[in-house]
Amino acid sequence: MRQIPVDTSAATVMVAKAPQPKIKDRRTGEIAVDKDGVTLMTVEVMFSTPDEVEILKLTVPQPGVSEDLAMGTPVALTGLVASAWENEFNGQKRHGIAFRAVAVTSLAAAASKPKAA
Repeated sequence: MRQIPVDTSAATVMVAKAPQPKIKDRRTGEIAVDKDGVTLMTVEVMFSTPDEVEILKLTVPQPGVSEDLAMGTPVALTGLVASAWENEFNGQKRHGIAFRAVAVTSLAAAASKPKAA
């Protein structure tokens, strides 16, 4: 599956929903992990450009998620990529775009630091 890098330089990004463990199987409640056994998290962000605003659901390895990411926290996205997906479930085809980032880092601490004179 091809991964397309997403340029975030012209966007304002804020947490829309606090990080939660990604669920692999809703029936069993099994938590998703990557190929190295690292727990995956889901973080929803508001991705705002001068022309539009979207809510993106990102998959991020747990070590890449800053602590204290609450709704409205400005964040930086490291290594954001988009991947097209398609599957069939109960005879119906579904498709979409999945977003994955290496890290979601809070910018709140940087914004609250006093600037040097």
